[in-house]
Amino acid sequence: MDINDLRSLFTVLVIVLFAGIVWWAYSAKQKAPFDEAARSVLDDDLPAADKGAGQTHN
Repeated sequence: MDINDLRSLFTVLVIVLFAGIVWWAYSAKQKAPFDEAARSVLDDDLPAADKGAGQTHN
């Protein structure tokens, strides 16, 4: 076994790993958690004290 065999084996392993990650990310079981995580950034409300930050009161 020489260095080219090791490089080929590593390439195959990386491709299999990549395909596994893509399959996991697009699986139906992951849709709900990913959608919730995507919405969580927009759902965060600012505390009442921070809503008026930067505004001057006359």
